[in-house]
Amino acid sequence: GTMVQRRKLEEEDFRGTQFVNHTLDLKGNNDILSVTRPDIISDIHEQYLAAGADIIETNTFSGTSIAQLDYGLQAYDEVFRINKEGAQLAKAACVKFTAQNPDKPRFAAGAIGPTNRTLSVSPSVENPAYRATTFDEVVKAYYEQCEGLVAGGVDMFLVETIFDTLNAKAALFAIDKFFEDKGTKIPVFVSGTIVDKSGRTLSGQTNEAFWISVSHAKPMAVGLNCALGAKDMYEYVKNLAKCCDAYVFCYPNAGLPNAMGGYDDTPAQMAADCTPFAADGLINGIGGCCGTGPEHIKALHDVVAAPHKPRDVPVVENLFRTSGLEPFIYQPDPQDHRKTFINIGERCNIAGSILYKKAIVAGDYDKALAIAKKQVEQGAHMLDVNMDDGLIDAVPAMTRFVNLLVSEPDTAKVPFMIDSSKFFVVEAGLKCSQGKCIVNSISLKEGEEAFIQNARIVKRYGASVVVMAFDEHGQAATEAEKVSMCQRAYKILVEKVGFNPQDIVFDPNILTIGTGMEEHNNYAVDFIRATREIKRVCPGSKISGGVSNIAFSFRGNDAVRRAFHSSFLHHACAAGLDMGIVNAEHCIHDVYEKIDKELLMYVEEVLLNRCSNATERMLEFAATLEPKCKPTAVKKIGAGPPPFTASPREDYKGADYDPLAVAANLPPVPVYQKYNPEVKQSAAFALLDKAMKERIVVIDGAMGTMVQRR
Repeated sequence: GTMVQRRKLEEEDFRGTQFVNHTLDLKGNNDILSVTRPDIISDIHEQYLAAGADIIETNTFSGTSIAQLDYGLQAYDEVFRINKEGAQLAKAACVKFTAQNPDKPRFAAGAIGPTNRTLSVSPSVENPAYRATTFDEVVKAYYEQCEGLVAGGVDMFLVETIFDTLNAKAALFAIDKFFEDKGTKIPVFVSGTIVDKSGRTLSGQTNEAFWISVSHAKPMAVGLNCALGAKDMYEYVKNLAKCCDAYVFCYPNAGLPNAMGGYDDTPAQMAADCTPFAADGLINGIGGCCGTGPEHIKALHDVVAAPHKPRDVPVVENLFRTSGLEPFIYQPDPQDHRKTFINIGERCNIAGSILYKKAIVAGDYDKALAIAKKQVEQGAHMLDVNMDDGLIDAVPAMTRFVNLLVSEPDTAKVPFMIDSSKFFVVEAGLKCSQGKCIVNSISLKEGEEAFIQNARIVKRYGASVVVMAFDEHGQAATEAEKVSMCQRAYKILVEKVGFNPQDIVFDPNILTIGTGMEEHNNYAVDFIRATREIKRVCPGSKISGGVSNIAFSFRGNDAVRRAFHSSFLHHACAAGLDMGIVNAEHCIHDVYEKIDKELLMYVEEVLLNRCSNATERMLEFAATLEPKCKPTAVKKIGAGPPPFTASPREDYKGADYDPLAVAANLPPVPVYQKYNPEVKQSAAFALLDKAMKERIVVIDGAMGTMVQRR
């Protein structure tokens, strides 16, 4: 942009001979100059390469049908031509300079800008759920841009100036689909934009949350550009360098804009401000954005890049990471899993709150949003969102509500669990969230082919996934069934889909006990034992479940149900349960050690299946309690605590009986095969990787500023 602005071009330059009769003004559409004034664009590319740039960007920052709509050039053929010819010019310049010095290969980066629409922010103050475009429309536009750029010969893609991470996720979704369709992939760089000293993008994410949201795409490098000058960008580049296991780069503006919208930093000033990035070992690439020209790039090359070694890419611990506006990183306490248990709020689930259901059915989304906010206030680390009900049109309901959640800072800061038995409803939710979500759920119920297809789509959206213990033959009930189904799913996800084990969350089915049916008596024990074994044979995976299911048969008696939940969590977390869909307030309040001891005795007889008539004994005791009392402050019916004696235990297994003891002679942990992706890498991967290991690479400056100089 900077280089284009320097050219002082007029309308005739933008029209050329190709668009003489075009009905809209084209001045300001810098991308079209690749078609109408290729001489100018080629000259700018060569100036940057002569200044020392290793990577130059194609003149296609606004090369999508969405951005070109402003100029009436949104037709596919026009967009394809802008991108193809822009790519050809950059590639030709790179070939020329590489031939002059083969030891310093040059790379043409397909510039993919953010478009002039945002998927996470409503343009209407009155309607925060409204969006000016859709995820699918943005994906389509980016896919078309990729077609033109690759046809023109780019070596890599640079998704840049990301002010809304959901737009970037749409670009990465399109790129991944494009790679799959073509059978070959090229390197991808991703660059976010911190808009002010709050350290957040325009759509509100911190830069670590941004990294978590895009890391699924495995970009070769991630960085920051635009908005800030180098001094103000330092802390955010430092944080990015610490948390990500990709190469890191930055290309700041030439200082902050002055009163006239220009940029005043001289090449020497900018180089001095950028030197700490390199001196402190934070970067693998440096360049310039707004206000920078070849003179700035030469200074960055000579002062910043050439004298310093590139950053060593750290080994970042592989953990379960999700994000909303802020990162959520799960580090379980091996000594006390209950302490680090992830509370997933249940009350934005149709089955988890009658008040929420009534609000959604009535179209009272403000009330539904208030329910979500209250859960976060009460300690929910994540929010489960479910719209599965015959009275609700789930896709528009999911879309509207998630759009509202991401527009409200108090709820947007936490990750979302997008929950539905219908996969197309899950997708509707994923298309609205810039953070890294958890999908709940997929299963083997419809066979391996459908399972793999859905898992690949989830991975493309960048979400973690809950896998239900369900296969073609039905739902897993016993310990052996749960372990077998989960291990089968794990093997498929790791070996055939390439899922990070940390992103795999199993739900081995928390089934209801205390129903009066003998075959249900061991359900809790089976779940807890299966939890321990699944974690052992499926390394890195996590375990979740709907905790309220366990005592559903005791609904109406708060003390009893809540005591069941507390006791179940105590034992299940000791076996490795990581998270669960819960009433967050109760989960925090109902500490196991504070549960009434008499109540707990009857609860654990049922929970741990200690005698054959445990349910009957529990019901007898429950009948003596006030239905709405708390499990930590039990109140008996009547004026005082009347003497109570339950029926004698039948088939009692003894005080020393431990149904949760670790089994002896466990089989060895299976060896899983490494995922072998079908899509092959281009030759540019090895060349670019070698360059970034050897030196700090230099990225070109602003195209628009140079055009203005004309």
